[in-house]
Amino acid sequence: MCGIAGIFHLETAKPVDPARIERMCDAIAHRGPDGQGVWTAPGVGLGHRRLSIIDVGGSPQPMASSDGRAMLVFNGEIYNYRELRAELRRLGAVFHTDGDSEVILAAWQQWGADCVSHLHGMFAFAIYDLHARTLFLARDRLGVKPLFLASLSDGSIAFASELKALMAHPLLRRDIDPLAIEDFLTWGYVPDTRSILKNVSKLPAGHSLLLQCGKPLPKPQQWWDVSFADRRKGSVKDLEAELLHLLRQAVTSRMLADVPLGAFLSGGVDSSSVVALMAEASADRVRTCSIGFDVAHLDESGYARAVANRFGTDHRERLVSPDDFGAVDALASIFDEPFADASALPTWRVCQLARETVTVALSGDGADEAFAGYRRHVFHHREDQVRTILPAALRGPVFGTLGALYPKADWAPQPLRAKTTFLSLAGDSAEGYARALSVTPTEQREALYLPDFRRLRGDYRAESLIADTMRAAPGRSGLDRAQYADLKVWLPGDILTKVDRVSMAAGLEAREPLLDHRLIEFAASLPESVRLRGRQGKWLMKRSMQRYLPDDVLYRPKQGFVTPIDAWFRGPLAGAARGIGASTSLARTGWFDTTCLSEMAEAHIRGAANNARLLWQLLMLDRSLANLGLD
Repeated sequence: MCGIAGIFHLETAKPVDPARIERMCDAIAHRGPDGQGVWTAPGVGLGHRRLSIIDVGGSPQPMASSDGRAMLVFNGEIYNYRELRAELRRLGAVFHTDGDSEVILAAWQQWGADCVSHLHGMFAFAIYDLHARTLFLARDRLGVKPLFLASLSDGSIAFASELKALMAHPLLRRDIDPLAIEDFLTWGYVPDTRSILKNVSKLPAGHSLLLQCGKPLPKPQQWWDVSFADRRKGSVKDLEAELLHLLRQAVTSRMLADVPLGAFLSGGVDSSSVVALMAEASADRVRTCSIGFDVAHLDESGYARAVANRFGTDHRERLVSPDDFGAVDALASIFDEPFADASALPTWRVCQLARETVTVALSGDGADEAFAGYRRHVFHHREDQVRTILPAALRGPVFGTLGALYPKADWAPQPLRAKTTFLSLAGDSAEGYARALSVTPTEQREALYLPDFRRLRGDYRAESLIADTMRAAPGRSGLDRAQYADLKVWLPGDILTKVDRVSMAAGLEAREPLLDHRLIEFAASLPESVRLRGRQGKWLMKRSMQRYLPDDVLYRPKQGFVTPIDAWFRGPLAGAARGIGASTSLARTGWFDTTCLSEMAEAHIRGAANNARLLWQLLMLDRSLANLGLD
């Protein structure tokens, strides 16, 4: 695992200052504390920071191909590199190292841009071809590893693993994109379709980009997608056996490392499944770690402890409390862009805990998106059943009126929170899911915005991103399209961004076996009835793991990695909530009604509303703007 950065001149082969590349790499030194390297040639510069995982003593980067024609910088792991090495040797390739980096170079020499389809793993890399004067950039299928791009005033394109590396370049303009603010307030993160800065973009997951000196900047090309349009046939028993084979294959392939390896263990289905399969495949005790909370009903550490005992793991745990709130400024610095998934704090803490004993940790991320494991999938599926019964001409007026009249009752039990359901049913399937997925609904955002910001934002509404993705999805049903949008937008923008940044901040490599693309493609082909049965999501996966895990792990209500910020903002962090309305950074933007912010904070503190998620969003936006010097 590493950090990469570079500069490529599109128009003329201007010299690149090695010191500039070095400064960009220094900004992401946490991603690679074990080594560094810079290489420059006319019109191009490549930089690398290394966290040594495989071939610890070899494989320095930037790395030259065996014929000296190409140079590589690479962030990630290729899990099938040994098989690829053998195949490429048969085709005439010569290798001088034992790592996966040289395999990428040989694959590029053999297959060109199609090399990416041969790679199984997580990656973002750049290959410069000295003869053709081209720079090839690629990102893995699901977007596990990030890659930021910026167009600079001198005609160059800069790229890096994190935004902070681009910000080390003196020519980068720091103009805020108001549409990114709309996105952030809606979703709690800035999706991969844009960045917080206007002239910075992100290479989308499953895409590549071929830059050539003397030619204009092209559009990224998609090289991988997942389809929900086809249905796999076979008995439940056969599908279960195939799934278990794919799960074992995904886990064991990610246990390859030349450094200590372990796993995150929350006590939920996904991480427990990974640990169970690791224990089955390993002769040694699996090292596991977990985080607990000081709020009893949100603390799953007891379940994690029980799973650890069941498989005899070497288990460690730690508690997160309001005292950890002091890390909010550090979190803002870790993410660069505003990022308001409150589980980032405990995820960071569990990464720090893991790093005390291991360098690589396997996580359980990805199964909910692939196998329909979220509660919202159940609700959306049922709403779609209602939509098939009632025509849109009737649903719109009836449910729209009910939604407008029904009070917002965050304090009420889930079955009584009907406002969101009514408003969702008033629209079509895509509009309904986009509304359900949003953290801050349209009406609440509009109440916060001042006229100047509404003018900057124009007609854009963030919900269109999810709705448009669903409408274009290769799928048969609303559930298919919802899961597709999760994999394309939510997963890379929220979940994988969170895990990448906090794990790298801790100098830890996190691997996601449940995002093996073969497993994802299999899950997408499953009939709906084995993904979601009744109110039970991930039905087939849970059935396949019954031989390993007890029912209280497999079938208890989904908890998730929830941070108790609602209680914290009413108690020890009430002062921080009140301070949001008077925030210097937010007030200077001229975007928000500060009186409305203060009233919202007070309503939460006295228990009249649950505004914790929005308060956390605004707090993280405030700290991020200050950290970026954009206030």
